[in-house]
Amino acid sequence: MAQTRHEELGLTNDDVLQIYETMVMARRLDERMWLLNRAGKIPFVISCQGQEAAQAGAAYALNKEKDWIAPYYRDMGVVLHFGMTPKELMLSAFAKAEDPNSGGRQMPGHFGQRKNRILTGSSPVTTQLPHAVGVALAAKMKKEDFITFVTLGEGSSNQGDFHEGMNFAGVHKLPTVVMVENNKYAISVPLEKQLACEHVSERAVGYGMPGVTVDGTDPLEVYKVVKEAADRARSGEGPSLVEAVCYRLTAHSSDDDHRLYRDAEELEQERKLDPIPKFAAYLKEVGVLSDESEKEMDDRIMAIVNEATEYAEQAPYAEPEYALRHVYKEEEVGE
Repeated sequence: MAQTRHEELGLTNDDVLQIYETMVMARRLDERMWLLNRAGKIPFVISCQGQEAAQAGAAYALNKEKDWIAPYYRDMGVVLHFGMTPKELMLSAFAKAEDPNSGGRQMPGHFGQRKNRILTGSSPVTTQLPHAVGVALAAKMKKEDFITFVTLGEGSSNQGDFHEGMNFAGVHKLPTVVMVENNKYAISVPLEKQLACEHVSERAVGYGMPGVTVDGTDPLEVYKVVKEAADRARSGEGPSLVEAVCYRLTAHSSDDDHRLYRDAEELEQERKLDPIPKFAAYLKEVGVLSDESEKEMDDRIMAIVNEATEYAEQAPYAEPEYALRHVYKEEEVGE
């Protein structure tokens, strides 16, 4: 009997079901956050919809027990796999005191959690790339067994931080994997007005590293190329650039009106490539998922989303004076 695509990659049926579940969890959380925003309950949403396959496929190719990640603001699928919980993500969306990222200080999407090796991100785009490269340098200097993984949007690949981080990683052959989630729009600027070359991956040659462009709506393809890049980094061969081509199915954020720069026909065409029904169809075709198990999974996920929403909505906000914590040196008792 011929092997399935995922079996050829060394993935079990349970593996691909876990990848799919991460994708669906990210989508359901994101959809709930949009509803909460439109109801006036949370201030801001920056969406992962359309990019879940790239995120879950890539995260599954890493070692979540020892690798460090520097995700960008859309990477709900990545941080879920690395151990951030739906409840924690909702606490962040509501800006509550228990928000593990910042105690309610930062906007949603500024992921950061030391226990799960998630490096804190910031609002200026691409600053996470030099950070990931720096941590990879530490791994090499200390001869420690981990790699770093960093993501960004294709618009971010036009920033100076991208050049500096990529060049440093390439020169020093650092154990890092850079993945650009090319969703074809840098807010309102389409890809053809961002790049003079056809693919972001073509830039890799200038930094002395391999670059590959992959279908970001196919988690198995993304898993394959990120696993190869991760193995390469672990073996001392240096960094790689992966470009996962996907599409942003929502506006840039809850403060954006994408009708001003893309038409309904374009969006409708791209929705046909929605990675979640596409991957579900594959799983059903190979007998890993059924209509019944799909419904059971979705019901279970929605129960978790509902519980996370209720908990976060009822959780306390930080005290006002907490805004001053970690800004100035605080005197210890007895000083």
